Amino acid sequence: MTYPNTQLFINGQWRDAADGRTLAVFNPATGAEIGRVAHAGQADLDQALEAAQKGFETWRDMTAAERSKIMRKAAALMRERAGEIAPLLTQEQGKPLAEAKGEALAAADIIEWFAEEGFRVYGRIVPSRANLAIRQMVLKDPVGPVAAFTPWNFPINQVVRKVGAALAAGCSMLVKAPEETPAGPAALIRAFADAGIPPGVLGLVYGNPAEISSYLIPHPVIRKVTFTGSTPVGKQLAAMAGQHMKRVTMELGGHAPVIVCDDADIALAVKSAGAAKFRNAGQVCISPTRFLVHESIKAEFAQQMAQYAQGLKVGDGLAEGTQMGPLANPRRLTAMAQFQEDAVQAGAQVLAGGKRIGESGNFWEPTVLLDVPLQARIFNDEPFGPVAAIRSFERLEDAIAEANRLSFGLAGYAFTKSLKNADLLARRVEVGMLWVNMPAMPSAEMPFGGIKDSGYGSEGGPEALDAYLNARAVAVMNV
Repeated sequence: MTYPNTQLFINGQWRDAADGRTLAVFNPATGAEIGRVAHAGQADLDQALEAAQKGFETWRDMTAAERSKIMRKAAALMRERAGEIAPLLTQEQGKPLAEAKGEALAAADIIEWFAEEGFRVYGRIVPSRANLAIRQMVLKDPVGPVAAFTPWNFPINQVVRKVGAALAAGCSMLVKAPEETPAGPAALIRAFADAGIPPGVLGLVYGNPAEISSYLIPHPVIRKVTFTGSTPVGKQLAAMAGQHMKRVTMELGGHAPVIVCDDADIALAVKSAGAAKFRNAGQVCISPTRFLVHESIKAEFAQQMAQYAQGLKVGDGLAEGTQMGPLANPRRLTAMAQFQEDAVQAGAQVLAGGKRIGESGNFWEPTVLLDVPLQARIFNDEPFGPVAAIRSFERLEDAIAEANRLSFGLAGYAFTKSLKNADLLARRVEVGMLWVNMPAMPSAEMPFGGIKDSGYGSEGGPEALDAYLNARAVAVMNV
């Protein structure tokens, strides 16, 4: 499929930037330019903000049933078009075609769930303690137009979680999507447009991230900010939003620990954690990163993990049989080389991978490092790439302490056959999401978010709607 140039979506219309500016889009498997994306300027943002305000005034006054009907139609369109959308996502982001199609199909599921959850946005009646003639009500109203900022690793998934919750709550949303991967978000927004969403309810812009965020967040039209990305940038945006009393949801970086107990099913642990580790070339915020393996099974686990990594087929995501595609950009190749060199100098052993593949494209071998010291960068900074770092532990309490040592708290994994161990892990590991004896399986109906420096607020479950709603108290005396 030919890769399209991507336009802005403002007030229900696809259009170029007012000043005609564009940015290049590159295929990470080849390094070749494959298209252009419109670069929004202030004039475009002003028009998008005006449209978002008008769109909000329309959308909030529609019934939940009316909103749900449009959302469900958008979900159906995403499902019908998944086969067409997937190659676009693979060309711009690099992930294998099967993963790209899965992302488009998952978006349909998420939209459908939020379309139904919108029916459950209601308040309550509270009896008065002073007078039975007083009717006390708690009302829940949409907070207003929302500014959303999303990353390139899951171009559709990271947008749809925000859009689904916002629309279900009755908010309008202006999405600033990633310039590196613009076609995926545009396909999602197009599904809503074709489903008949009113003008201004959804907007889509691309451009300079710092310029757009510094203009949108303080703007009086915007009443809430939602961001997915790195912790340092998230802190900057949250601080900016706080200066203007804007509500914020932050889904930030992670450094997921994987605790493999002495009684773990090693084959299950390797298969589950390995699939999660090398999915999307490790460019996943919830990717397993710090593998903490009991000393008694460390050697066997490391050997099997190395074999798993070596058995993966790496290549262009459009090629048949590809299991891991390229990294998204050349910056990630540099980062992998630096993490690798630092770990080896600190005393780690390379069991598998550890090198760039070829001279064209951003390919890096699936890598397994053993006996990684705590002071190594990869055990302290999020690598965001296909590198599994292993070290051992003797007592489960020590593994939990290491899991909690960093300021990150997004996701974690554990493998054990003991209910006692599982209970201790569930209570003590400080993460927003913990999967035991399984790979990551986030779903629309479950909370998705972190604690500590990994952010706050949820992008899944009923909890996701809370940040898009104002709870108001109204009391009426019958006279």
